[in-house]
Amino acid sequence: MKYGICHLSIVPMRANPEDSAELVSQLLYGEIFKIIESRKKWMKIRCSTDDYSGWIDRKQFVSLTKEQYTMALSTSPEYSSDLVDFVSNPAGALKSIVLGSSVHNCALLGDTFEGQRRRHKENTPELIIEQGLMYLGTPYLWGGKTPFGIDCSGLTQMVYKINGKSIPRDAKDQAQLGDVLSFIEESSPGDLAFFDNAEGRITHVGLIMKDNYILHAHGEVRIDRLDQTGIFNKEKNTHTHKLRVIKKIM
Repeated sequence: MKYGICHLSIVPMRANPEDSAELVSQLLYGEIFKIIESRKKWMKIRCSTDDYSGWIDRKQFVSLTKEQYTMALSTSPEYSSDLVDFVSNPAGALKSIVLGSSVHNCALLGDTFEGQRRRHKENTPELIIEQGLMYLGTPYLWGGKTPFGIDCSGLTQMVYKINGKSIPRDAKDQAQLGDVLSFIEESSPGDLAFFDNAEGRITHVGLIMKDNYILHAHGEVRIDRLDQTGIFNKEKNTHTHKLRVIKKIM
């Protein structure tokens, strides 16, 4: 088994080994992974935090030894907490990183980080919502995980990750976690609401706020009303998503 780490700010993970393939997720600076298949230009990887798999360009990673990988797994995680920040190398050159980058792995890349960071023990409902609101206005991007483009499950995964809870990448898998709540009134800020399509498949997720509001990625990261029917969009005067289940995960 071979191992690697993302040394760039953002690296696309694709469904197939080609540049035109679907973007299924992204690697952020400092994320580590296992290499499960290797080709001339591409590598299929499995992320250490959520076991999510995809293809990345072979030019967009740095190799790790098994010992380095094991050490990184055992290190208490810390994440950058500003929308955009920087790491510096020994020569003083700066490299931009985005919110949620794994800055606890800087030493593996010979970098230094002096910005604000979030540690895994900081996971109160207030901090979860505060973190989610940092993505407000971010444009929707299928497979995205950053303040420059994010999808619905990327939003919930990143907010939970920064606050010390690893959850799956996709909404349908996130919905398998936690305890079911029967009514919106039973929910608390930071709980997750899941929504299904006409075929009954869970295709959307959002972060519940107080007073029956929800933060979710739909066109952009936005705040809408939540009721027992689903998400109500005031501008369109209609429900845009049908509520399936509410889960308490944290």
